[in-house]
Amino acid sequence: MPKTDVSGLTQLGAATELPASPEAAVLEKVPAGHAGTRYVVRFTAPEFTSLCPMTGQPDFAHIVIDYIPRDWLVESKSLKLFLHSFRNHGAFHEDCSIHIAKRLVELLDPEWLRIGAYWYPRGGIPIDVFWQTGAAPEGVWIPDQGVSTYRGRG
Repeated sequence: MPKTDVSGLTQLGAATELPASPEAAVLEKVPAGHAGTRYVVRFTAPEFTSLCPMTGQPDFAHIVIDYIPRDWLVESKSLKLFLHSFRNHGAFHEDCSIHIAKRLVELLDPEWLRIGAYWYPRGGIPIDVFWQTGAAPEGVWIPDQGVSTYRGRG
């Protein structure tokens, strides 16, 4: 079994303060120990929060990120801190969702990545945001994200 090189990490195993903003957050990566093997990595953030840029009120989402790595994996503590950095950040749902995905693509250069951001209603309208880098590759099992669209009392 390959040993993961963690020598370049600055946050894992250390006390780390919450970044002041998504731009200030440091996303870190580690070498993928199974480069050349196609598999899906999933991160689920069921309690994601950000702020409405107009009212300052909190917005809540259930976010699911799936990716097929090439040479790199995102280090999970740095991802957690990055996602938490949105708690005091004002941006529309679409901007938050796409920003998260594009930062990961920039960091990792994955074979494929998708994000499903299932936002809870504000003003009576839920907004779900979906984005992926391209068509899902054939021959790789990519499970359904398993998050139902908002149904209210229906």
